[in-house]
Amino acid sequence: MTSDRPGPPPGCPAHASRTPLYGPAFTADASSVYAELRRHGAIAPVEIAPGTPAMLVIGYHTALEVLRDPATFPRDPRRWQERVPADCPVLPMMGYRPNALFTDGAAHARVRGATTDALARIELNDLRSYVEDTADMLIDRFGASGKADLISEYARILPLMVFNLLFGCPPDLGDRLVEGMSGIFELVEPEKANELLTRTLFELVALKRARPGPDMTSWLMEHPAELTDEEMVHQLVTLQGGGTEPEMNLIGNGVRLLLSDDRFASDLSGGSLPIEDAIDEILWTDPPIANYATSYPRSDLNVAGARLPEGEPVVISFTGANTDPSLSFERTGNRAHLAWGAGPHACPAQMQARLIASVAIEKLLDRLPDMRLAVPADQLTWRPGFFHRGLTALPVEFEPLPAQATAAEEPRDPAPPPPAPRPAETSRPSRGRSQRRRSTLMGWWRGQ
Repeated sequence: MTSDRPGPPPGCPAHASRTPLYGPAFTADASSVYAELRRHGAIAPVEIAPGTPAMLVIGYHTALEVLRDPATFPRDPRRWQERVPADCPVLPMMGYRPNALFTDGAAHARVRGATTDALARIELNDLRSYVEDTADMLIDRFGASGKADLISEYARILPLMVFNLLFGCPPDLGDRLVEGMSGIFELVEPEKANELLTRTLFELVALKRARPGPDMTSWLMEHPAELTDEEMVHQLVTLQGGGTEPEMNLIGNGVRLLLSDDRFASDLSGGSLPIEDAIDEILWTDPPIANYATSYPRSDLNVAGARLPEGEPVVISFTGANTDPSLSFERTGNRAHLAWGAGPHACPAQMQARLIASVAIEKLLDRLPDMRLAVPADQLTWRPGFFHRGLTALPVEFEPLPAQATAAEEPRDPAPPPPAPRPAETSRPSRGRSQRRRSTLMGWWRGQ
């Protein structure tokens, strides 16, 4: 494989020490940790939990090669899993599940095919309309107060409501799913969180087996791949994990950047809304999933000056790779970042995820044009856990909005969505839309 730059030879003392990627020091200043790790080269020895070693890929080109080579870097963790204690805190995120994330070859193609086919049935204009309506409703809730925590009152709730709609998930199950997934990402009682997540998803699968509807869960069930209940549950773990926690982080990180970075703040004051540029910047520098896409070499390897032991986790640092100082190309307007992954395991829902974040952020800036941070940007704190990058809170202030009816009220008769999205209409959402399309999904949400 090609080295991003030379690193210490195998056996060098620099390879013997491992940098911990957990604890308050990493959470508070992760960028300094990545910068320090670069002394090792493109791959650095780390500890992802107490007593749990791994190799972290922080070189862009090396990360790209690893992601594109599942034959050398398979995703199945079961050999590694046999070597770690059952209470290892990263197991709920890294332990084997029979889904697309932890399989390769034909098994991966079967499950991923069901997912991509189901995603293709989501009509993007209807998704956009639902996100707009949900955003308006949430802004109406806190708008009259002149202040809000955009994480707890907006960025966390909006992706959950979208997930509940798309997957036919009743709100009470959705709340439990978010609780379980948050615990896994933050490594807070992860075993308990994983049990809650799995139990709740089995309930959702049973519900949709009994009462299928026009939703992703039902579409996965009826797919020719004939997924079992267990496969359904563990594929939903991946979809829910990718559709709620990272989406919340992308929205929150994007708003923080727009309100705190002079490059964007000056454009906002002039009436411009550079939302797509801000999202690209976040996906390069603060991607919502910071470290993941773990693989497990079948044999000892020497790659980019580092020795990779057989079966030891090789974790891709999306943040580290994206901010690799050896990159010579311009990042502005460039979507060659690795935030969505690459190769056969690249995120299949990146188009939908980007659309949701774009609409959510634009709605905030449309409705609250004078919005500003309530505390200095350097006083914002980050959530624990090395897998993701997200704020604990995002307090803002703005001129209170007058009392008004929720924009998502007065449902209209839904029209069935076409079987596939129209890629030509995935551009930046229009502002001040007067006509809103409604899908059967939206009708289901309202009990029609």
